[in-house]
Amino acid sequence: MSARSNRSKADKDVAEWLPPAAGYRCTYLTDWTVVKTRWGLSVDQVEADALHRLAAACPDEPLTVTLAR
Repeated sequence: MSARSNRSKADKDVAEWLPPAAGYRCTYLTDWTVVKTRWGLSVDQVEADALHRLAAACPDEPLTVTLAR
């Protein structure tokens, strides 16, 4: 990740920011979900909606977590 890309992300969640490389987005989504689950971090409704919407575009990416709506 470039410094510029990292600055653009800041503290945004997946509802507000995705990697510019479209081919990496499903991996990023999986990693995001794993970190949220591992550390017991909360997910607000906007973020949960984005995660569900984005996961639908990643049929070949094994998501290890089911998020409650």
